[in-house]
Amino acid sequence: MTVSALEVDGLRVEFGRLPNAVQAVQRVSFSVDVGETVAIVGESGSGKSVTGLAIMGLIDPPGRITEGHLRLAGKPLTGMSESEYRRVRGRDLAMVFQDPLSALNPVQRVGDQIAEAARVHGASRASARARAFEMLEHVGVTPTARRARAYPHELSGGMRQRVMLAMALVNRPQVLIADEPTTALDVTTQAQILELLGELQRQMGLALVIVSHDLGVVASVADRVLVMYAGRIVEEGPAERVFATAGHPYTRGLLASVPRADDARPVLAAISGNPPDPSALPSGCAFHPRCHLAEQQCRGRRPELQVLGEGQRAACHFADEVSVGARSS
Repeated sequence: MTVSALEVDGLRVEFGRLPNAVQAVQRVSFSVDVGETVAIVGESGSGKSVTGLAIMGLIDPPGRITEGHLRLAGKPLTGMSESEYRRVRGRDLAMVFQDPLSALNPVQRVGDQIAEAARVHGASRASARARAFEMLEHVGVTPTARRARAYPHELSGGMRQRVMLAMALVNRPQVLIADEPTTALDVTTQAQILELLGELQRQMGLALVIVSHDLGVVASVADRVLVMYAGRIVEEGPAERVFATAGHPYTRGLLASVPRADDARPVLAAISGNPPDPSALPSGCAFHPRCHLAEQQCRGRRPELQVLGEGQRAACHFADEVSVGARSS
């Protein structure tokens, strides 16, 4: 029996105290295999970043995991003490945060910061320094010796993101979570970082999770896509199928907002309305106030994920019709 690198089973994350606790993530389940890239996509407030932080054991009070199980290569993460999690975090399980300038120490040279990440997990000073230089070169930060002596503010945004990747990968983890890895980067640098992530994933056999608000960003790198809305997965499946035959109106809306080279529209489409307040979610399908297909049953009954074929599922009462419409449009 093959064991996935990462398993998330029925994850629920809440913030605040009962009875007014806010459910930021609601019974989310997925797995990531060795060498696979899974993208978690959704607007701000959808629960995607909270899911990544929960996997990393970084949900601080008053937030907490109230249900579900997390496993790394079959070994339980749920219920670990903070000291136990520290031995895993950064060694077997690593994360790249969306703002490298705030994540990096502004008064410490970048080479020293990468070496420190290795030393925390038992590397000697000399070995840690050698590994830091090796990883900087591996992620394309050159000339390595000079860049290693630089402070974060002396590097460009793209270089800082590469430094964050080097720091996350210096201990050769099994799973890497990249939270909005291309935010605030220009289009050319975005493409370079995504290409680098794909190369590193293939070379190191990483199980890679990319968190993004932009389906266009993950189109070229993801094997599978999970679309989140209001704390739930509303669509999932192989990337090619989700892009070609999206079965949820929300996924269709996200796709319509992505610019395409073959599209002559002068203005990009937008999803009407705003994401719901997590503390006051609408009844039934949480997307129904923004959905042009919504009917009475959408307001009264929450749809569950239903199979559309070939590993694709969508949580919409009209998923089959939406999927057929995507195929014909």
